[in-house]
Amino acid sequence: MTSTPAAHIGDATLGKAADENFPVAPFFLPRAWRGDLMAVYGFARLVDDIGDGDLAPGGADARHLGLEPEQSDDRLAMLDALETDLRRVFATTGEEPHHPLLRALRPTARRRALSPEPFLGLIEANRQDQKVRRYGTYAELAAYCELSANTVGRLVLALTGTTSPERVRRSDAVCTALQIVEHLQDVAEDLERDRIYLPAEDMERFRVTEADLAAPSAGASVRALIAYEAQRASDLLDEGPPLVGSVDGRLKLLLAGFVGGGRSALTAISAAGFDVLPGPPKATKPRLLREVGTVLRRARGER
Repeated sequence: MTSTPAAHIGDATLGKAADENFPVAPFFLPRAWRGDLMAVYGFARLVDDIGDGDLAPGGADARHLGLEPEQSDDRLAMLDALETDLRRVFATTGEEPHHPLLRALRPTARRRALSPEPFLGLIEANRQDQKVRRYGTYAELAAYCELSANTVGRLVLALTGTTSPERVRRSDAVCTALQIVEHLQDVAEDLERDRIYLPAEDMERFRVTEADLAAPSAGASVRALIAYEAQRASDLLDEGPPLVGSVDGRLKLLLAGFVGGGRSALTAISAAGFDVLPGPPKATKPRLLREVGTVLRRARGER
């Protein structure tokens, strides 16, 4: 069996950018920004693919991380090996990172003076996924989102040189909202992996059981629960227009794309009658563009 060239190891991972709710590195951004955003996305997607067991078959990722191909299914071992390789990204001496996606991340990290903490947070979030399958309260879920989503927003601000305390606060709200939206879209898929990201306190309030979530379609109680969580995400996304209004140029369009992506996904969930169990409701491109336009108009009013 021939080995896969290292240059192509990350192609399948990076190709998943097109499936996200928001544009990852759209064409209108400066080329340097696009390259840096894709380098960060490549790492974040690789971490999630390890945590979800969605790596490409063949064990190439494991080999690049210094493990045997059959260890690809040992998610904690893979995450530990990834952390070791990540530390090579930020080391000033010693060998270069082994995995192609981390080798691609190294120049970005140096050029933008990034710190390892956000990347370590993403790894820790996926370790948590292997150990924590249910969340009792919204506060517990929000703490998870702090690691799994908010770090990404902070990295975008760092990459574009626009970090400030107020922007970080608003970005955290938007990113938590985007994570909640993704959880709502993936209720059925997550349950197949024995994970539930709907707070148990909310499920109890709406009298929803795990058996209800396993049904082919949602009953009235499940729909009410999903509508409640969708409204929570919508309220958090209200921090988006002020964030967009606080920046200029092409970054304004990028951030509007993130916020509009969340809004358009919520519209798709609502259009499905909040029945997410048959499969994830997906927004159309025209709806995404309309929502981005709405965010930009609201942002002008916030200035």
